[in-house]
Amino acid sequence: MTRSRFRLIGALVCATLAAMVSPSPASAACRTLSCPTTDLGDGAANVAFTGAAVGELVGGVGEGAVDYAWRLARLCVISDERDGTCSAQDFRNCPQEVGRVIQYLVVQRRPVVRPDGTAVIPVPGNRQPGELIGRWEDMRQGCIDITSLNPPPSPAEVFSYFERLPLPTLTTQHQPPGDGLSGLPVIFYTDSPTTETFTVDIRGFSVVINATAEKYTWHTGDAAGELVTTDPGKPYPDQTITHDYRSGTYTAHLTVTWGATFTVNGSAPADVPGSTTTDGPPVTFDVLQARPVLTNPYD
Repeated sequence: MTRSRFRLIGALVCATLAAMVSPSPASAACRTLSCPTTDLGDGAANVAFTGAAVGELVGGVGEGAVDYAWRLARLCVISDERDGTCSAQDFRNCPQEVGRVIQYLVVQRRPVVRPDGTAVIPVPGNRQPGELIGRWEDMRQGCIDITSLNPPPSPAEVFSYFERLPLPTLTTQHQPPGDGLSGLPVIFYTDSPTTETFTVDIRGFSVVINATAEKYTWHTGDAAGELVTTDPGKPYPDQTITHDYRSGTYTAHLTVTWGATFTVNGSAPADVPGSTTTDGPPVTFDVLQARPVLTNPYD
């Protein structure tokens, strides 16, 4: 059989977990489907490579290597698949080098149905070429340099982190404070922070996300519904956002649309593709009807 592409299924998930974890259901610690991924689906990094270097990396060389799918898996993932639990022994540290990604992993292989329908083990009925059969077999384990298999986070992957960040919820301020008067516009603004910087670890990469408030939706609480602006407003006398109310009681709040840029290990900034929103706390106020009253200045 001629040498063809290796399939390397790198189960490189659950980037940072506590070194000491009491035995518990693995779904709470290292479930493949719930961990951040490289945007390739199903919670695992599914990467196809060719060449002898890949075979050497995973320990699969020679003509027989093409008969197997190869996987790099964390001990926690394997324990989960076998008995549904993880223990403290499943989390092991490796010496690190600057600019390299080194993780403790298990090299596994599993038979694949050949194009002619055969395999290294008996093939169950109705299995198609390329399908996995049998069980994952441990070949070796230890600290493995997976830098070449761990590409920098994609913009889409960074966005998946961005939309889960604890972004500020901006508070709505209004003037006059307390009750307003019909016929006198109510001034809206926020003095909450409109920028925030976060540093997150994504698969060993230091990613700095700079979030900025880009759009402000002021929910006025009356029939007008909302006002949309690109600035946070200012208090009197420099106000930029006002709204006229009839007499009554109103509850207003502010929805902020956030955008961001990001860097990876100090790279040039790039835009995060997409936005996310936060809702600030509501504020309730009365607008009173002013009534003229005639008085005698000499009383």
